[in-house]
Amino acid sequence: MSQENVEETDLETSEAQESSQEETETQESVEVDPLEAALSEAADYKDKYLRAHADFENAKKRLEKDKANAVSYANESFAKDILAVLDSFDSALSAIESADEENTSDVLEKMKEGVVLTYNQLKKILEKNHIKEIDCEGEFNPEVHQAIMQIESENHEVGDVVQVMQKGYTIKDRVLRPAMVSTCK
Repeated sequence: MSQENVEETDLETSEAQESSQEETETQESVEVDPLEAALSEAADYKDKYLRAHADFENAKKRLEKDKANAVSYANESFAKDILAVLDSFDSALSAIESADEENTSDVLEKMKEGVVLTYNQLKKILEKNHIKEIDCEGEFNPEVHQAIMQIESENHEVGDVVQVMQKGYTIKDRVLRPAMVSTCK
């Protein structure tokens, strides 16, 4: 190679290096600007925050909707069980309507049997749903009994329950309805 070609190559190389160095300095000044970097990072964090906040709000709304549905349909199972009792009463009413003077005693006997079966069916459903009858034997308990009146009785001690006017019920450990009783003076 000639001297001139080498000098031209060296000159082109040095010019390319200078140009490259100027571009690098320009890029470094753009990339290194702390304000721009901080603003960019802040925008990223703001975007992430807004997305997380939107996800949280959506989850909150979904949970509120689920809670409302749970409250609205909490007694669905109990209602389905009670429908069986309603069907039994429908059958009883149909049997009464179909009765005539000739088969009245048969219908009455079947009605009695049907009422007993329906009553037992209803008691089982209530027990299944944790609804139990309050025991009224023995001493008056103001937590589960409501005294309607006091009567004298030789067969009972003072403060004992003498007669049950209306049965009381509990649901789990809470009184649903107190038993209305009369107590001994």
